[in-house]
Amino acid sequence: MTEIATAESWLCDLDGVFVREGTLIPGADTFLKRLEASGRAFLILTNNSMFTPRDLCARLAAMGLDVPETQLWTSALATAKFVETQRPGGSAFVIGEAGLTTALHDVGYTLTNRAPDYVILGETRNYSFDQITTAVRLIEAGSRFLATNPDPTGPSLQGPVPACGAVAAMIQRATGISPYFVGKPNPLMMREGLNTLGAHATSTVMIGDRMDTDVIAGIEAGLSTILVLSGVTTEEDIEKFPYRPSRVVGSVAELIGEL
Repeated sequence: MTEIATAESWLCDLDGVFVREGTLIPGADTFLKRLEASGRAFLILTNNSMFTPRDLCARLAAMGLDVPETQLWTSALATAKFVETQRPGGSAFVIGEAGLTTALHDVGYTLTNRAPDYVILGETRNYSFDQITTAVRLIEAGSRFLATNPDPTGPSLQGPVPACGAVAAMIQRATGISPYFVGKPNPLMMREGLNTLGAHATSTVMIGDRMDTDVIAGIEAGLSTILVLSGVTTEEDIEKFPYRPSRVVGSVAELIGEL
């Protein structure tokens, strides 16, 4: 793998790497400060589409993690960029929160339930049966089906909660039409991250806590990968997958001395 000491750029997952269930993972703030002080380019990626970068910055600051807005790349931003390149100035029916609707407005999209170009499903803690029904009918009428990410569950203080991937499966079952997922593990999100940094895959490290999104996305984008065990994937889980990360550590705290 790319040696940590010589890695020029870093793509980092957020949940499970820096924070978990609303609290800071020990050593994560020191790791980030060391990464910044080293002058290395980095971007924090998240499949969570609920928050705008500004709102996410404020939430992270309250946990003790100081991250500039420009260093955050969400699946909402990636989805907005994708539709802007595919159908500029288009329209969408959206199920999601401000992070997704703001990103779409920022690229000139109109939000409507009248024959939209896309039905776009994102993350929300308030999935509405009426909205899902509208989505099903619009997709059957010809609107194209996009989803921000395939994660079936997300974290909460009370335990796992159904997430975008689970709701997408319900809509897919009702319509017979599969969504196009923009977020990880789609290499599209990784390539946009690399382009944002002006980085090359051969000198970039991807660090994440999930084998099924972070590690496979990094591998398919040609990056060295580090799996941290401070999030979803356990050491026992690794053997269930046909691919392996370049390296496994307990948390980012173990990497501080190598930066």
